[in-house]
Amino acid sequence: MDDRGYANPEALVSVEELSAILGSPELAVIDITKYLPNEDKDGFAEYRRAHIPGARYLDIDAVADRSTPLPHMLPPPAEFAAAMESLGISNATRVVFYDQKGMSSAARGWWMMRAFGHDRAAVLDGGLPAWIAAGHPTEAGEPPPAAASAYAPAFRPWLVKDIRAVLGNVAEPHAVLVDARPAARFRGEAPEPRPGMRGGRVPGSTNLPHLTLLQANATFRPAAELRALLKEAGVDGSRPAIASCGSGVTACAIAFAAHLVGLPDIAVYDGSWTEWGGRDDTPVVTG
Repeated sequence: MDDRGYANPEALVSVEELSAILGSPELAVIDITKYLPNEDKDGFAEYRRAHIPGARYLDIDAVADRSTPLPHMLPPPAEFAAAMESLGISNATRVVFYDQKGMSSAARGWWMMRAFGHDRAAVLDGGLPAWIAAGHPTEAGEPPPAAASAYAPAFRPWLVKDIRAVLGNVAEPHAVLVDARPAARFRGEAPEPRPGMRGGRVPGSTNLPHLTLLQANATFRPAAELRALLKEAGVDGSRPAIASCGSGVTACAIAFAAHLVGLPDIAVYDGSWTEWGGRDDTPVVTG
């Protein structure tokens, strides 16, 4: 446990810590930025303009399950392994994920690695804004091809939930379902960023907007504050928990926060509201 009270501090890397190890052959730094459909920005284009030196880009819409129209669903293990090898990542690599907004999609990378059995994954605290604010350099363009590597995934199915599991939990609640969307979207009072979605929430779910886990500079709050926020949302380790959001990205920040403070693993409903709110046969609560 470190001075911030984190039970698993190695999962959260400061910009100073990353700067000290940048360039290490056993390290991979990955920009995993994903902008919402209504943000009118392209993560890869922004990456090419400025990124942490040596970082590579992982497009979660490309490294995804192609058998479903749902966005960036977790890919099959073989496809994930191929993507890791294309990035020069092996099972021994320490991987640090960051995003351009501070902390929006970085935890998705951490969760994807965890789901495929890779525990040497971390998130850059504060992301690219914190890196730049600390005076560290960036570079433009794309890096040279990655060195050859071999990656063998070990899938952990308990970290991923589908719509059947969530429907079952509505019928017979046993797990806490925590929604990471902003409160107004959770209540059905603000439109979803994707067209065609109903507003509202899954019956019985609680709300923990992912931004409340962060300080003003997009770094994670100290452990005591995270534990209090998680407990208020019903996540205290006494019951299983499932995190949800708009499309399975910011939900991973809840799973990450729980890991940071030493709570049991939280599963992620990968289809999240894009799947649930995009159908007309799922129950919805508003208000």
